[in-house]
Amino acid sequence: MATRDIYENGFDEDVLNDGLTPCPECKGQVRTNSVETVCQDCGLVIDEQRIDHGPEWRTHDQDQRKRTGAPLTAARHDRGLSTEIGRWKDANGNQLSGRKRQRLSRMRREQNRGRFQSKAERNLAHGLGEVRRIASVLELSGSVRDQACELFRSAQTEDLLRGRSIEAIAAASVYGACRCNGHSRLLDDVVDAARVEQSRVANAYKTLNTELGLPTQPVRPSEFIPRLASELNVPAYIRQRARRLAEQSESTEAVSGVKPSGFAAACLYKASREEGRCLTQSEVAAAAKVSAATVRSHSASLVKLVD
Repeated sequence: MATRDIYENGFDEDVLNDGLTPCPECKGQVRTNSVETVCQDCGLVIDEQRIDHGPEWRTHDQDQRKRTGAPLTAARHDRGLSTEIGRWKDANGNQLSGRKRQRLSRMRREQNRGRFQSKAERNLAHGLGEVRRIASVLELSGSVRDQACELFRSAQTEDLLRGRSIEAIAAASVYGACRCNGHSRLLDDVVDAARVEQSRVANAYKTLNTELGLPTQPVRPSEFIPRLASELNVPAYIRQRARRLAEQSESTEAVSGVKPSGFAAACLYKASREEGRCLTQSEVAAAAKVSAATVRSHSASLVKLVD
């Protein structure tokens, strides 16, 4: 009966022993939980069985951590559970003989042949590898990279890869993850790191956004101010003034239908002119990847707004 209660209620909950093992002091009822066995009448602690669910090594056991392996990751098609066969050294760092290297080479070849169970799994591995490469070039965090990998998985599950290249969907997944997390990444930045044309990446992102319903928010010009200020190496007071200009403009119609990076460049240009540091329109336009005419037009709108 006690064993049945353990399976029904879980080991972490209190389990009544129903008098099968009464208290040795007062013959009262005994209750067992995940920490100890206690008499409910007199409070006698009969037994302790605390279970440590953490690792069994200690701090100084640095060389005994080979049992657990790497954690699961969404950046690989098999969650990181596949076997990796080494080439020149064994697990202890010793050099392998020629005969063992030949044997491992044959094993590695057969393991690579049987690594993928289907063509879809092979395409998934190729796409996730492209996502990891683009994320590494853009220096994105691990969480954003994993979200982009999960977005690529969802696109393959929904059969959105049909008629589109794997590279385009991978680049669109990275851009979509950046948009969902509010990162000031331009589509041009992702295209420069990708191996596909901009029109195909834009089409793939539009498909992902429509079919998967990505929780993207409109990009604000103030989000581009820190990035542009860092590229132009401007002081902090100019950056703060430009951010105030951008935030003040976001509540008006001045930023409606304009490119956020171009408007942020105009805010930096005007802030630098107000503070006595002359940044040229071509410099801020090159950092924002817009034309100097765009910066000049937005600067005129800022002058009217401030006045």
